[in-house]
Amino acid sequence: MKLGFIGLGIMGSPMAQHLLAAGHQMFVRTRSKVPEALNVATQCATNADVARAADIIFLMLPDTPDVGDVLFGENGLASGLSKGKLVIDMSSISPLETKRFAAKINALGSDYLDAPVSGGEVGAKTASLTIMVGGSEAAFERAKPLFEKLGKNITLVGSNGDGQTTKVANQIIVALNIAAVSEALVFASKAGADPAKVRQALMGGFAASRILEVHGERMIKRTFAPGFRIRLHQKDLGLALQGARELGVSLPQTASAAQLMQACAANGLADLDHSAVVRALELMASHEVAKV
Repeated sequence: MKLGFIGLGIMGSPMAQHLLAAGHQMFVRTRSKVPEALNVATQCATNADVARAADIIFLMLPDTPDVGDVLFGENGLASGLSKGKLVIDMSSISPLETKRFAAKINALGSDYLDAPVSGGEVGAKTASLTIMVGGSEAAFERAKPLFEKLGKNITLVGSNGDGQTTKVANQIIVALNIAAVSEALVFASKAGADPAKVRQALMGGFAASRILEVHGERMIKRTFAPGFRIRLHQKDLGLALQGARELGVSLPQTASAAQLMQACAANGLADLDHSAVVRALELMASHEVAKV
């Protein structure tokens, strides 16, 4: 297939490499230097040029305004699209704006899928991402062989916007779990217990979780190099709270987790892994979970 890819960052670059390795022709556009592994791809001067050259175009961008600009800004994708093309946005952005973007793209005769992912940089590199898709079944079936080069758990959730809604729900659950594990380990450590042994004991009970397993270990070993940055999780929780206001829903625990991330950002920690949310609680307790 002739594929386009816009947004070759930490996530987008390995994803594009998997598609290229599968034998597809690739047309790319990025604000930064094209990674060496993608030098065989055709570099396009504008986003519109990517749309003209490719039949299916992937986006992997930081935030809602970035997607809006790539789609509808000067020399945007929309100006280069024609009937029968497919735009797949794998960014994590506003579900409500996604519905509006999709309607505009559909009006041009092109299909649109929102397909945000979970699994972080490791999942992107190992092609083991969870992919949550919103859009028509026909567009999903067309894209599914490509999604299978990127991930393992691939689900058509519903119509446009539902993929993004699912991703926001995912980020709420992950954030609250990180906050819960953080509070538990700060409490246990401050009380004088060995946090590593506490974590080991909890892994065998009802409190066991992927967050306790992976991020609990990060908190104890103090390994906060970013897999998924606090600033990006902040953005996602902002989407949750914005959506909650528009829908008339109360998300008190999400708001609390967002404040912990804000405390981290205020202390210069926004570019650490989101497991470093524990640092906000440690600062309040004047006590670190562990010393390395």
